[in-house]
Amino acid sequence: SCGILSNINVVTGSEYQVDYDVRFHSQFDWGRGGKLGFGFLIGDGNTGGNPGWDGNGGSMRLIWYQTTQGRVYFQPYLYYKDQPNQTGDDFGVTYPATGSISKAKWYHVSMYIKSNTGSNMNGHARIAINGTTILDTGIRWTTNDSERLVQSICFQTFRGGDTVDWESLTMGYIYYDNLKVQKIN
Repeated sequence: SCGILSNINVVTGSEYQVDYDVRFHSQFDWGRGGKLGFGFLIGDGNTGGNPGWDGNGGSMRLIWYQTTQGRVYFQPYLYYKDQPNQTGDDFGVTYPATGSISKAKWYHVSMYIKSNTGSNMNGHARIAINGTTILDTGIRWTTNDSERLVQSICFQTFRGGDTVDWESLTMGYIYYDNLKVQKIN
């Protein structure tokens, strides 16, 4: 009743890219924020407060977030072996770096993921919005080689968090277009 979650199995691979466009309806209630659009699940596909600390899975998604001062922005939301907290890591970056995103405006999202091998930090995560790279970092997604590959493309759009301040009393629409999924390796 508050969104959609869909995991789409793909041919397992160590490198993928997804591109899509997203737009919030002109009357959209930002609320506090939520998960947004397409992303990746690696191995066990850790999400939902289940950190990737066991080395068996991770995920790469995007969120929108509104501060108490009213600033609204996109942020990365990653689960991985070395994540510092129980919930997804945002790496302290936002799009835009200052100011807010707008309703009724299209944004182009590009996400690239590369699995690491063994216990190495040779994985990669890159997110760009409207051509501006907000995250480009080496990463250790897993430590279990049998769980290191991208298993699914996820489509998760819902208001996030488990307290009432994440809820909205209105129906909200988010539009998606121009989806392109590419297995690189």
